[in-house]
Amino acid sequence: MAKLHTSEITLRVGLDENQVPEKLNWSAQDGGISNQEAKAMLLSVWDSKNQESLKIDLWTKDMPVDEMKMFFHQTLVSLSDTFMKATQDEKMTATMKDFCDYFAEKLELKK
Repeated sequence: MAKLHTSEITLRVGLDENQVPEKLNWSAQDGGISNQEAKAMLLSVWDSKNQESLKIDLWTKDMPVDEMKMFFHQTLVSLSDTFMKATQDEKMTATMKDFCDYFAEKLELKK
């Protein structure tokens, strides 16, 4: 049996006195990322036993709202791509992409 390779992704959250995130940094050695700063993160994991997703959503208190809107749009587009890779459901992927376009239009993200 081949030896199992493991990989670690590390998230570091610096909090102020009220437990509000001030700093977010992440590292992924296998990806060549070391202590990279971020302003926001969304993490979802699937709990198969309970058939539910568990999530952590964090953003620093200095994350600008206009950047948060772009972050959400790009995340929705990425989720659409991931949905397609995972399910091969072209019809629903197209529907999701349509929503992403609508989202961007309503927030005036596309020039």
